[in-house]
Amino acid sequence: MEYEAVIGLEVHIQIKTASKLFARSAYFYGIDANTLTDPVVLGLPGALPVLNGEAVRQALRAGLIFNATIPEITRWDRKNYFYPDNPKNYQISQLDQPICKGGSVEIELAGPSRNIMGVHKKIALDRIQLEEDVGKLTHEGNLSYIDFNRAGVPLLEIVSLPDLRSEEEAFAYLTSLRMHLSYAGISDGDMEKGQLRCDANVSIRPKGQQALGTKVELKNLNSISGVRNGIAYEIRRQQQVLSDGGHIPQETRKWDAERSISTPMRSKETVDDYRYFPDPDLAPLKIEKTWIDTLRQSLPELPFSKQERFFKSYDLPYTVTSVFYPHPDLCDFFEATVQLYPQAKRIANFIANDFLRELSEAHLPIAKENFKITPQQLAELMRLIDEGVLSKQTAQDTFVAMFQTGNDAKSIIAEKGLAQNSNEQELVNFCKAAIENNPKAVAEYRSGKVTAINALKGNVMKVTQGQGNPLLIDKILHQLLDL
Repeated sequence: MEYEAVIGLEVHIQIKTASKLFARSAYFYGIDANTLTDPVVLGLPGALPVLNGEAVRQALRAGLIFNATIPEITRWDRKNYFYPDNPKNYQISQLDQPICKGGSVEIELAGPSRNIMGVHKKIALDRIQLEEDVGKLTHEGNLSYIDFNRAGVPLLEIVSLPDLRSEEEAFAYLTSLRMHLSYAGISDGDMEKGQLRCDANVSIRPKGQQALGTKVELKNLNSISGVRNGIAYEIRRQQQVLSDGGHIPQETRKWDAERSISTPMRSKETVDDYRYFPDPDLAPLKIEKTWIDTLRQSLPELPFSKQERFFKSYDLPYTVTSVFYPHPDLCDFFEATVQLYPQAKRIANFIANDFLRELSEAHLPIAKENFKITPQQLAELMRLIDEGVLSKQTAQDTFVAMFQTGNDAKSIIAEKGLAQNSNEQELVNFCKAAIENNPKAVAEYRSGKVTAINALKGNVMKVTQGQGNPLLIDKILHQLLDL
């Protein structure tokens, strides 16, 4: 039997706000446990929730990014469950009237090679809802510690339809989701800090069958690659169970990244188990169309649109655009430099190779606060290369010094004596000496071995200590040898 995987993802993403969803207390990662709480977060008697307007604004912007439908009215519900990390024993969430419905996330799958763009596909969404986070449990031996700092932090729960068909599509989906929300400043989506968490619903069915198989929810997926690995394992496991004549129970399973297996946690809850009911302390929220129109104007150019524009406007190859478009700060740096010195391809290649190499070697993420030079400084460097002041090698040396110090190219050239020697008469004398001292290379060149000229070039570059203008040296040698 040949099977097909059917996958849906439930993703919780922490929204960037100064305070929590229904309380005034702030949240910062890494702060001492239980220092960022208040009576509302802890559900103390008499404490009433107040809705965070910025969280609503960012949720609506997320809906617009993914072309979701935004209803006129959204409501709040209590989801009841009794876990130790849930201080109130209920979570304020949304059941029947979420803040956004439908929409889709565009993904790009890996191409046949790194030089070729892969297939683009849209993954349909069921809903985007706002809800509050719970606390964090830490287990040590037989003890469990509870930290309520994270409790009440605003989350977007983004639920896809069962529209994914492989672990690679799930990987591309999460990558795209995080990239789009980061572009718009809605969330950083840092999984190491708990800002993005994912549960995967995985089932299989015989190929060609329309009815869905029994789904298994996979939890404890702590990285995007972990999601990919966990789903791949679960697909293989379910195929083996069915091939052996067994059946798949509906259950929640835990992914063990160290052993690369999933293990049973509990039977799967249903909606009825949570005893949802409307929150009596929060009024329904009416969303005005004029507000939506204003928020639409605040959206940035989105990643795949930027990628397409870079193809058309700058004639850049996919190898470069694929590096640029996931990073808005890098795109802005590139375009600002091109505005000052319109050599788009050369500037793009320099950034993709030299600039990113220096960031990597310094172990710095691609973010504008780590860019040690300005577009003005890079434009000046490119101009000095074109004017023959710097050779390719000295330009790279100059750039490294610029990145490390933040100084401009001209001051570094003067300090280190890196200026290229373009004195034509001086280079003519060096070239004549090289010809006179290397008769074998001259004879080989004149007998038709054109690569023999490289030995003469190397001699001149050695004499000039690597600072001779290579283009001018090449021109002079050809003129002298072809007499």
